[in-house]
Amino acid sequence: MSDLPVSRPAHRLDPYVDRYAARTAGMTASEIRALFAVASRPEVVSLAGGMPNISGLPLDVVGEALRELVLTNGPVAMQYGSGQGLPELREKITDIMRLEGIEAHADDVVVTVGSQQAVDLVTRVFCDPGDVIICEAPSYVGALGVFKSYQCEIVHAEMDADGLIPEAVRQAIAATKAAGKKIKFLYTIPNFHNPAGVTLSAQRRLEILEICRTEGVLVLEDNPYGLLGFDRDPMRAMRAEESEGIIYLGSFSKTFAPGFRVGWALAPASVREKLVLAQESATLCPPQFSQMAISTYLDKADWQGQIKQFREMYRERRDAMVGALTDLMPAGCSWNVPDGGFYVWMTMPLGVNTKTMLPNAVKERVAYVPGTAFFTDGFGSGAMRLSYCYPPPDKIREGVRRLAGVVERQLDMLQTFGTAEGIPGLPIRGDEAPPTDLR
Repeated sequence: MSDLPVSRPAHRLDPYVDRYAARTAGMTASEIRALFAVASRPEVVSLAGGMPNISGLPLDVVGEALRELVLTNGPVAMQYGSGQGLPELREKITDIMRLEGIEAHADDVVVTVGSQQAVDLVTRVFCDPGDVIICEAPSYVGALGVFKSYQCEIVHAEMDADGLIPEAVRQAIAATKAAGKKIKFLYTIPNFHNPAGVTLSAQRRLEILEICRTEGVLVLEDNPYGLLGFDRDPMRAMRAEESEGIIYLGSFSKTFAPGFRVGWALAPASVREKLVLAQESATLCPPQFSQMAISTYLDKADWQGQIKQFREMYRERRDAMVGALTDLMPAGCSWNVPDGGFYVWMTMPLGVNTKTMLPNAVKERVAYVPGTAFFTDGFGSGAMRLSYCYPPPDKIREGVRRLAGVVERQLDMLQTFGTAEGIPGLPIRGDEAPPTDLR
């Protein structure tokens, strides 16, 4: 028998790696997903996740509505439905959108599995690999993940305290066209932005619409938080100003409950038909039971009164967050004060890297989302998103207390070493700081 070594194929952790489609290279776990396993531990105060607090829902009313649905219409509710969605629910959706000035026909509404699927369907319908999508800086991590999975190039446009800057949009469009690349749409969250917490001003909405109209750029208006303002009536949606050139996305996840996974897209007729075809190829149809359950709830419950209660609850939590930050965070930290939604965007003193600091925060039993999760161009390491939607006010204050201690120790290290270069893992490049002031 030969003593020569036997050649064996190298062991691979994933034996299918050579078989995947090229687009899977863009499918990576977000920093939020990786964080959830830790943030969900009971001893950790999570200021990370954007989970709505549904404890205030009238579960007796919801339960009775579901019971009645099953007993009176169960065989229909548990059957396949239309790829476009339940007609009765689409009619009710047009009533909801009317609160933001939108006049639309139910035929132009496509029900989706949450607005996240709507982002996916729109991207599938419009984008080829290498196409450009212009996004706010920072932008919603779930949308960025969709765009990357379709091999799109993301070009960020800066924001400030009044939302997306029109001139930044104009420059992003010009630079992209000069490079010979195709822009498929502008993706924006105009109300109570995730993650920045800011709201696009009424004047800027008109300016950005005019820019996109002139340049032939479609607008994808994602609006899950629009009814959750604290001190004013809902702002007019961008879609309320014009019907062509805009696809509007909505969701019941923030104003009712995310577990039903029901959202929608309002699109021009030709686009709507493509979205229905994409929906049918993806799921055949959105879940009939969830749609009928929400439709029944909207019939039986004081849903506008319930949204008002949610607004008051989230305002109390916002006040707890901002008050604790004001009382406890060290000098040099800054943050905005959102007037609706779920999020505060906080900027650190120069040299503090929120991504490399996160393990220290988790060790102290507090979690946040580093700003790098919301950019694709290397920015964001000097910022973080803080969510006040889920924890009660006392937990929010305790979480901020723990976080303040972590930041203070990081600043002490910086002062001891003198520069960021002396601390492994901290950024050296000056452009690692967030590019905009969102206060």
